[in-house]
Amino acid sequence: MTNPNTSGAPQSPTQLQAPPRPRTRAPELVVDLLDGSRWNLAGRRPENFTMIVFYRGLHCPVCRDQLAAIRDSSAELESLGVDVIAISAEDEHRTRRVRDDWDLPALQLGYDLSVQTMRDWGLFVSAASNDNEPAHFSEPAVFLVDAEQEIYYAALTSMPFGRPGLADLLGGIRFVTRTGYPAGGDR
Repeated sequence: MTNPNTSGAPQSPTQLQAPPRPRTRAPELVVDLLDGSRWNLAGRRPENFTMIVFYRGLHCPVCRDQLAAIRDSSAELESLGVDVIAISAEDEHRTRRVRDDWDLPALQLGYDLSVQTMRDWGLFVSAASNDNEPAHFSEPAVFLVDAEQEIYYAALTSMPFGRPGLADLLGGIRFVTRTGYPAGGDR
């Protein structure tokens, strides 16, 4: 099979780009927040990690459960030195609905994630299958980015199911911050 994008034409939303590898600099990531500010990964200096949760959107009940678990574990995440942001391709109006309908008043929610940024992060991109979904949205992914802006951990899925459980992530973060365990998967 030949590469359909050898002409330099823009990629379609279904073409994949490899995700950034551990121990490499994280791609640029700047998104709008509901408080009117802009969140920029380059300016983040977490004690240990910035956790970036890419979620599908308001139409996804599995995302609702994942973000509720993060909300319910916010004190532990903070005690572990982990800053969290959840980002989707939803517009501002639908992101406000996510915040309000899912009871997420304190979680940083970024919106209007572009397809190009999804590709830069190696996310799986889906097209809407009904009117209740954004035109294009990312499938779920979780990244941990260290204070030096390097990828430490990445988990990407191509469907709403199969994402890492928060209890497992918390256990891993406790272990690696206690032991200084290095990032893997960079070879």
